[in-house]
Amino acid sequence: MTRTVYLNGDYLPETEAKVSIFDRGFLMADGVYEVTSVLDGKLVDFEGHAVRLQRSLTELDMELPLTRDELLDIHRELVRVNEVVDGGVYLQITRGAPADRDFVFPDPKETPCTVVLFTQSKPGITESAAAKTGIKVISIDDMRWGRRDIKTVQLLYPSMGKMMAKAAGCDDAWMVEDGFVTEGTSNNAYIVKNGKIITRGLSNDILHGITRAAVLRFAAEAQMEVVERNFTIEEAQNADEAFITSATMFVNAVVEIDGHKIGDGTPGPVSARLREIYLDESRKAAI
Repeated sequence: MTRTVYLNGDYLPETEAKVSIFDRGFLMADGVYEVTSVLDGKLVDFEGHAVRLQRSLTELDMELPLTRDELLDIHRELVRVNEVVDGGVYLQITRGAPADRDFVFPDPKETPCTVVLFTQSKPGITESAAAKTGIKVISIDDMRWGRRDIKTVQLLYPSMGKMMAKAAGCDDAWMVEDGFVTEGTSNNAYIVKNGKIITRGLSNDILHGITRAAVLRFAAEAQMEVVERNFTIEEAQNADEAFITSATMFVNAVVEIDGHKIGDGTPGPVSARLREIYLDESRKAAI
């Protein structure tokens, strides 16, 4: 089945969608993106992603060329025409395609943004093998730029981190800066010690995860104690549990860090309960 995608106001077969070679997303990684999960044909936490999208655009002095309702309609239409039951909708907005390559931003009145959306179907996404067994991670130096709170398309180093993990026979990498874990290559990082959920506080150093916000809210509602502070790899290795959150993996246990088994090497009760709560509540609130 050929997917229908959205490009600058048009719904097109994916084989017919074309973007200029002068698009600044292609030449400069000058753009932002969001991924909204789809469960049972409905969008999970769309409002949170829409708010973060606006924040990212504002930080880069870009304007959202669509209203929130128009954005929602496009998401829903793509889910409908592509018959997505479980999966996600990828959205990317770049500063557009000026007449030629230049480091200076083009005049937005003359160069409209490029808006692209497409779906990814992932049947059984909530029942993945990784969710049952947990994942193994390695630690790597965090060598990204300093504004990780902006969800830009600058994903080369995270991609390199994924490949480093793959080469080591692992699933992902946790990045470390000044001795402390920042986050995973495409997820927020957590440990559990003596019943306390510990995760790095919000700043420019990490992405302000939409799933992170929801999970921490659900944890508080479930009377779980949450501590927002920095932690080290050594502390993580000696934790009772570790886990990640993201829009595509939800809540997923980490069972090994740099070859060191976490707890008994299987997903622990806290991460398992949080995954259960998150999926249940997300399905209820999906639109």
